Amino acid sequence: MKTEPLVVVWRVTERCNLQCPFCAYDRRLAKPRREADPAEIRRFAALLSQWSATTGRPVLLSWLGGEPLLWRPLAELTRACHHELQLQISTTTNGSTLHRPEVQAHLHEHYAELTVSVDGPAAMHDALRGCAGLSDRIRDGVRALAARKRHTGHGPLLRANVVLMRASLPDFPGLCSTLADWGIEEITCNQLGGLDRPEFYPANRLLPDRVRWLEEQWPALESSLACRGVRLLGGAAYLHRLTLTAQGRRLPVADCLPGRTFWFVDEKGRLAPCSFTPQDYGVPISNLRTAGDLLALPERFTLARACHRAVACEDCHSTQVFAKFSRSPAPALLPA
Repeated sequence: MKTEPLVVVWRVTERCNLQCPFCAYDRRLAKPRREADPAEIRRFAALLSQWSATTGRPVLLSWLGGEPLLWRPLAELTRACHHELQLQISTTTNGSTLHRPEVQAHLHEHYAELTVSVDGPAAMHDALRGCAGLSDRIRDGVRALAARKRHTGHGPLLRANVVLMRASLPDFPGLCSTLADWGIEEITCNQLGGLDRPEFYPANRLLPDRVRWLEEQWPALESSLACRGVRLLGGAAYLHRLTLTAQGRRLPVADCLPGRTFWFVDEKGRLAPCSFTPQDYGVPISNLRTAGDLLALPERFTLARACHRAVACEDCHSTQVFAKFSRSPAPALLPA
């Protein structure tokens, strides 16, 4: 039986070179741009390696931003985490550097997974992100990585993540076909959220009738992509989460099994069960010094939740809880 990995998503920088109107890291926003401490990342990655050796479970360390591939310390940190510490590495990128041969070579050599953000057909995507030619850069980079993978027999899993909005949703099936043409192997999606940019959300959020349309399209789209060797990830639990959000209904989670399979670390060095709860349950990684400290985290988070349920838990939007990446059973839900 395959051992379930621990996924550790680490937001290493709040800096970005694009201007997405739905994102908190839009380069036009005048705000402090914090970055993680490279020395602490290296120290904690070594601790993750010890945890992995102790438990026999692999660790997938996933860089997030901002735009992580523009963060200067990342390349050397990735080499060390991959080669010296035997951690699997992934990242989510806006794709603005994927056309560069040196970036392609680095990703091919060191990464287990690569997720690129593509939100619509070329003209729509470029306009949305404020960067002419961006879609072509992503296409060329993905095609080059796919070709290199075919030639060598190894390379990162190539995934695309799509933010679904009112105007772009009708193009989603066609976009999936285009992504398959590029060589993308997995496709995931998020619906537009309103926390980062509440001024953008009302006119662009998904409405209930549009989510119903997506549910109707999903089985055929999933099947057609599977015939091309492409996996459309999600499923009933995930579509249910999208439906309730579109309807303005809460979805509390009684027990998300915090810290069992997923950790989030923010740029301040706080480790939490998800990206919505560092302020409630975050543990400074500077306080975690041994593999035993890491082994104790799930129980620590469970006790913290029992003492104080975060506001975010009363309407959970952590996509991994709702099987965004798998077809695991839906979590235990409280009545809405």
